Amino acid sequence: MSRFLSERFCELCAYVPGEQPKDMEYIKLNTNESPYPPAPELMKTIDEKLLGNLRLYSDPECKRLREAIARENKVNLENVFLGNGSDEVLSFIFMAFCDKGERVSYPDISYGFYSVYSELYGLSKNEVPLKDDFSIDPSDYMNLNSTVVIANPNAPTGLCLSLEDIEKIAKSNPDNIVAIDEAYVDFGGKSSIELTKKHDNLLVVQTFSKSRSLAGARLGFAIGNEKLIADLEKLRYSTNPFNVNSISLALGIAALEGREYYDKRIQDIIRTREGSAQEMKSMGFELTDSRGNFLFARHPKLGGERLYSELRSRGILVRHFKKPRIDDYVRITIGTERQMETMLYALKEMLSI
Repeated sequence: MSRFLSERFCELCAYVPGEQPKDMEYIKLNTNESPYPPAPELMKTIDEKLLGNLRLYSDPECKRLREAIARENKVNLENVFLGNGSDEVLSFIFMAFCDKGERVSYPDISYGFYSVYSELYGLSKNEVPLKDDFSIDPSDYMNLNSTVVIANPNAPTGLCLSLEDIEKIAKSNPDNIVAIDEAYVDFGGKSSIELTKKHDNLLVVQTFSKSRSLAGARLGFAIGNEKLIADLEKLRYSTNPFNVNSISLALGIAALEGREYYDKRIQDIIRTREGSAQEMKSMGFELTDSRGNFLFARHPKLGGERLYSELRSRGILVRHFKKPRIDDYVRITIGTERQMETMLYALKEMLSI
């Protein structure tokens, strides 16, 4: 470690992305990307005019895409904040609404960036244990007097809180931000966006990475009270007002126009998820009731590390988290029907079924 690194970052544990190996071609079921290409509309977006205009800075207001997101979600332009992926949006939320040393609360088993951002911004982490079945107990988040961040559906478990429970959490913490990370909401959850019109401390974060097949374009957004959005914009303009590039802005608009295509692909993924889950249960796997584009599973005869390594040796990547309580589990992104059939066949081989 460089001796010049600021002392406050010396103990920082950086986020570890899912592996992106280059040694061979894998069936990639480890990073919750969509197995399907973007909508055909996007193929017509990148033309000579757009490429020629790359000599110019992108629109710092991101106005056309924010307007499109606002129309899609029945809110006003002033209620939409755009970022370079939902990770950046979450980072701005942690930065904007938590003073150094303040407490931030989130599930102990959830998206790894919540812990990273807490450390990065010098916050006090309140990692709230999930219940034995990996569900979130909403009563654990009542009257906390702290910032609250909850992924809904949660990752890697795929389990959901009801809108009623989210509203109770927001109402019981009126002087603190409650951020709901809805990266996987399109695969079976219910969005809290409508609740942001009733509760000015509620922020909803979504992404174009999962259901809209644009993980590489890095587009995420938050919806909330216009004063909260103005606070986020103040910080964005103080760091990088050109944080979203022109190509991604154009792709985002086209993606919203391809709703019919994406709705069909979402249903394909849900159908494949449910079919794969039933197949795995018949092999003796235990699974959570995932509402994401992934399955969270374990088998009594195969530990998580072995599941991961043996699948990898067969050219199939899944995600294994070496953490207490979930070490025996793997998270399996839903691929195409053929990819999942290959994965299920490999599991049967490993179990000698």
